[in-house]
Amino acid sequence: MKRSVLALSGVIGAALALAVAAASQSAPQKPKTPPQPTKATAMSSPDLFEGLMGGQVNLADYRGKVVLVVNTASQCGYTGQYAGLESLWKSRQREGLVIVGVPSNDFGGQEPGSATEIKKFCELNYGVTFPMAAKYTVRGPSAHPFYRNALSVLGPKAEPKWNFHKILIGKDGRPVATFASAVTPQSAELSQAITSALALPKR
Repeated sequence: MKRSVLALSGVIGAALALAVAAASQSAPQKPKTPPQPTKATAMSSPDLFEGLMGGQVNLADYRGKVVLVVNTASQCGYTGQYAGLESLWKSRQREGLVIVGVPSNDFGGQEPGSATEIKKFCELNYGVTFPMAAKYTVRGPSAHPFYRNALSVLGPKAEPKWNFHKILIGKDGRPVATFASAVTPQSAELSQAITSALALPKR
């Protein structure tokens, strides 16, 4: 009798196992969600910056144009260059020049403000309309990949020594020249370099 009961239990157990397996196979499978890129992954590219007020500033979007990247600060002796940069942006934008500001607190702690404070300062005091990235480190091992790449391409002169250092990017997206903080946006040196870069054909 015991053997009959055990045998019957075994048959029932096997049948239940088969039923569960069949149900699991016939049940609709939820599609797997592809992994989303993290901020760290997105920012590992030399071309990508977080935007000052959200979104991204992607230098790859400006291929075929000439880009001037400037590390900025609100409490620096060179802060007045914001006005010159805005004027340069407005006067040569149609030719294909783009200016990108990259706030940084690396030098003398002269950019301590929040993104909102930086935006308000730039707009109220200098009417800045050119693209502005979020605040970044621009020198040393923790520098944004853009600056590390420029350093590898152009050498030590590409590493900012102070606020309002300028790096000129050609139409192909490669760094082509650098300018020290004291070189103003209206200087003949910078103007000539921009004109030369704009004259080159798109690649």
